[in-house]
Amino acid sequence: MFLLCAFITVYLVVLAARAVLSWFPARPGTALSSISAILADLTEPVLTPLRRIIPPVGMFDLSFMVAFFALFILREIVCRQA
Repeated sequence: MFLLCAFITVYLVVLAARAVLSWFPARPGTALSSISAILADLTEPVLTPLRRIIPPVGMFDLSFMVAFFALFILREIVCRQA
């Protein structure tokens, strides 16, 4: 259970880092663009299926918020039992 709890926690940090980096423009070829690409590669497998179900509302990607809160709730359930 500890490993699952730690994995969910790290994934939440990765999602949050992607959200924060999305606020800053990254020029191609810079370290920031490389980090953004890695974070996108790590988070897209979770976000893409949610985007098929939850359409964006204007400029807001609600799939990100749904994934973040669902993982947060799952983490609370899993880590509480550990």
